[in-house]
This record gives sequence, structure tokens and C-alpha cells, in this order.
Amino acid sequence: MARKRQGERIEPKFSDKAAATRSKKTPAKRPAKPRAGKPPAGKPRAAAKPSAAKAKAAAATRARAPARKPAARSAASKPATKTTFRRKVTRRTTKGTTGRRSAPRRGLFGVIGRTIHGVVYWSVVAAIILVAGVGGLVAYSWSKLPPSSEWALPDRPANVRIVSADGQLITNRADTVGQTLGLKEMPAYLPEAVIAIEDRRFYYHFGIDPIGLVRAFAENFSAGHIVQGGSTLTQQLAKNLFLTPERSFDRKIQEVILAVWLEASLSKDEILELYLNRVYLGAGAYGVDAATRRYFGKSARDVTLAEAATLAALLKAPSRYSPIVNPKGAEERAQLVIAAMHEQGFITDREASLA
Repeated sequence: MARKRQGERIEPKFSDKAAATRSKKTPAKRPAKPRAGKPPAGKPRAAAKPSAAKAKAAAATRARAPARKPAARSAASKPATKTTFRRKVTRRTTKGTTGRRSAPRRGLFGVIGRTIHGVVYWSVVAAIILVAGVGGLVAYSWSKLPPSSEWALPDRPANVRIVSADGQLITNRADTVGQTLGLKEMPAYLPEAVIAIEDRRFYYHFGIDPIGLVRAFAENFSAGHIVQGGSTLTQQLAKNLFLTPERSFDRKIQEVILAVWLEASLSKDEILELYLNRVYLGAGAYGVDAATRRYFGKSARDVTLAEAATLAALLKAPSRYSPIVNPKGAEERAQLVIAAMHEQGFITDREASLA
């Protein structure tokens, strides 16, 4: 480094080796070539001096003109920035999610996906419409029933013996009405025969049996005509106690409502006992005791397995399967009842063969 001491300039001293290395690292600069049309750097171009009048006019104009604000920097003047690959991907993703829909997938998978989407969508729409429609029908049918606080089981007609003045028996309503019997007073296979042929899931449903409805629909469809009903014993009891024999969709809904009410109010055994004592079995007989007196001349306490099956066979169509009017049809239907009891384990092989 150069230092000044007492007004003298002292040049730095280098060794010969260092000087040689320095000379190798820093090559000598070549003089720049003068550009075409420009004067050499050493000879500056003489500028033309403006006249005094023009200088005064320019000064006056600058004095009168207001000071200008610096112009805002335009977007074009901004330095261009380099867009990275990540930034491009982000922009594309943002555009795709803000308004532009992606192109639908083509091919087999695209068709399957759209089909499944359509099926699910319209299934949900149909389910909503179905639920709303059923709810409206239930509300309408319920409004036509008496208030639920007034619902009560009707009394059973009393047994009446009509005699003459001298004491001779003219008629006995016990032959058509019979006695009210409890389940424990009946042979076990009498209620079992009714359950086997009419409502095999009686002890497992809540008054309505969806599985039984599906099974009845399948059997009726395969047979081509109605061979099995979908009503439970509770629904049949509700119809016998509260409703008219009219066949309509409105009455069916009322039957379902009353069946659910019976299930909530009574036990299963109470419902079954009430059903067996109130059901119509043809020939003017209401209840199993009246029917056994009419057809077999005995009380329901004393019926055999075959007689119990015959009584259960009457439930489908009392006039068609009456042992008095159609003995052969009654026997065939009774054998179906025996087979159903055996299938569900109510009776053994020996009992089924002897019946």
C-alpha cells in the first residue's frame, strides 16, 4: 500500500516471485476501441451554446410551469420476475377450483361412475318422496280416527240363553258366541296351529311384519295369484275389533295404526288370547270355543290336534274350508296346517303322522 510520510510517496515493495504471480493473475487491459460515430474519449465534443434570448425564454417557462409529480411506475416498467414450476401449478389449481369444470372422465370407468352417481341420486330423491307421501297418508288416516284417548277394547257379547215361559230352552247364544277361554285353558296346539299357518313371526314383530310382507309378496308372485296374506294376527284383531270389512288403502293404514297401538297396550299372550276369543270362524261362530261347539259339539278345552288344525284352516276362508260345507277342502287345508306346525317344531314326526 502507498503511504505518505512527511510529504513523500512511498511505493510498496514486492518480491520478484510475488510480482511475477501478480502479473500472471492480472493481465494488462487493452485500450477500448472508439465506437463509430462518437468522438474519441480524449477529445470532448464542443456543445453549441444557446442564444441569450432562448435561454431567458426557457427559464421563464420553467418558472411558470407547476412542479410535476413523479409519474407512477407502470406495470410494464416493473422488472419481470421468473415464475417457478410450483407457482404455475398453484395457478392452474386455483383456476380449476374457482369456476372451470374439469373435463369428464372418458372410458368405461367414467360411464360406470356416472351411472352409479345417477342411480344413487335418484334413489335418494325417490326415498324422500316416498317417505313424505307415506307420512301424509298416515296423518290423513289418523285424522279420521277417534282421539287416541278414547280408544278402548269393545266388550264381548255375553252368553244368552233364551227359554220359554215353561222353562224350555229355545236358543243358546253360547253356541255362536261360546265362552271366553284363557290360553292356559286351551290345548297348546290350538294357538300353535293358528300361529303356524297365519303368523309364524308373531312373537318377534311389533304388530307389522316387514319380513312377512316380503315373503307373502314373493309367494303370491311365484304362484300368480294370492296364496298368502301379509296381515299379522294383531292387524287382523284390530280389523275385527274396530274397523269395517271395507277394503281400501285408507282402511289398511288405520289397521296398521291400531295394530301398533294394541302392541303397545297389551302383551303378546293377551293379544293372542283376545284374537282366539273374537275371531270369526264361520257358521255364525265367533271365537274358538263357539266354533268347536258348532263343528265338533264340544268345548275348545277338549279338541284334538286334527280338530285344532281344522279350526286354524278356517281362518283363511271360513265358508270355503268349512268341514260341514266342504269336508275335502277342509281336510286338505288342515294337512297344510299340520305340515306348517311340524316345520316350525311345534309337533313331532309321530304327532304329524297320526294327525
